[in-house]
Amino acid sequence: MSGGPPVYRDGMELIQEVPRLAAYLAADDAIDHRHPLVLETAARLRAQAPDAYSYARAAFEFVRDTVTHSHDAGDHRVTWRASDVLEQGTGICYAKTHALAALLRARSIPAGLCYQLLADDKGGGHVVHGLVALRLPEHGMWARQDPRGNKPGVDARFSLDEERLAWTVRPELGEVDGATVHAAPHPVVLAALRSAPDGPALWKTLPTAL
Repeated sequence: MSGGPPVYRDGMELIQEVPRLAAYLAADDAIDHRHPLVLETAARLRAQAPDAYSYARAAFEFVRDTVTHSHDAGDHRVTWRASDVLEQGTGICYAKTHALAALLRARSIPAGLCYQLLADDKGGGHVVHGLVALRLPEHGMWARQDPRGNKPGVDARFSLDEERLAWTVRPELGEVDGATVHAAPHPVVLAALRSAPDGPALWKTLPTAL
């Protein structure tokens, strides 16, 4: 997944897929924030970050920096459930968004999933990239975050006012910023993760559209 270089930019207007904010606090198969490991991890983070803002930033940095991006690390394991991502310490962008969303929801911070369509500079065509959107009470609006993990040329950071994502879209290459905040992982994304026997197979079957 490529995309343009990281730059400062104003956040786009995001649209809730589900009007009820409670939907962004719910548990499901992928965002299993009631799992003991998720709760234990959330408790450790909360001990050092008592308020909602500092906790959200700590959770973001924990997933970004502690959970490796499996493709970057050459790890062939495929994870998709948040608790498994935390247990195994690896996952691609979608899996890492599930883990971050679970940690946020465990602290009663509404969290959803967003997607970008990015140009695949190595193989041609496009590929879907996953993001998290969170909503802090004092902020009053959704803010997208990218926990995929940094590397040379990628410097994603936690920010509520100016987006600091791994990549910004390049419309001239057909790249698209999805404005929808999904309450659950997109079925196409989840199907790709659950059906892949290993990382190399997953990388060949990543969603190219939603």
